[in-house]
Formats: sequence, structure tokens, C-alpha cells
Amino acid sequence: MAADPLDAFRLALMQDVLPVGLAVVERVRKGGPAQVLAAFDGSSADPLGRLRQEGEPAASQVRENLDRFQPGLGNPVMKVEVRDVAADEVAWTAPPTEAASPPADPADPSELLAALARIEDRLALLEARLS
Repeated sequence: MAADPLDAFRLALMQDVLPVGLAVVERVRKGGPAQVLAAFDGSSADPLGRLRQEGEPAASQVRENLDRFQPGLGNPVMKVEVRDVAADEVAWTAPPTEAASPPADPADPSELLAALARIEDRLALLEARLS
């Protein structure tokens, strides 16, 4: 969350209140107040989460339009800390299948194909985790 209270408040408005509000407005437009109350009938364990999910597509369009008007207005720019990391601080280890394999011969096309297949598998795994 943002460190500045005003930025934190604006972020909460954009990510939590805006989608719920737009979902409520859409339900009122379609079916009146009874449609809004139907969200709180007990059929859902998290009615606000359900409303947030319903209103998210419209809220993302509103945020994009606000960003076109002034960048960072709809989707607030988050402050980040950037620093250099020494190579010995990085805690990355190769998967066991690669760590045990001998060094590849760069002239061997089958080694290249095997390396490309491993890269493709990792990219597919990354895409699956990101979606």
C-alpha cells in the first residue's frame, strides 16, 4: 500500500470503492433497489467481493479514461525502492535437472533444441502463473 495517507486513500477508492459503486449503479439501473439487495441475500459468502468483481470491468475503463486525461490519476503510480543487488545476494538456484547435467556443447544442435525446449516449458509455466 502507498505510504502517503492521501495516496493510500485514493488507491482504496480506485481499487475497492469504485468497482463496488459501479456495480451497485448498474444493478439499480437494471432492476432497481431490489436487484442491489439481492446481492446481500446470503447466497454469497462475500457480497462486497462479488459486487467488486461485477464492477471491475467498468471500473478499469473509468481508470483508463482518467489516465488518458492525466497519467497516474486513474491507476496511481506506486513509489518503489530501486537498489543494486550484488551477485552473491541473489538466491537463485537452478532446477535440479539442470544442476546435475554436464555443461552443454554449444556446437551440438540437439543440446540447443533441448535448451530451447526447457525455455519454452518455463515460459509456459510463467504464463500460467501470471494468468
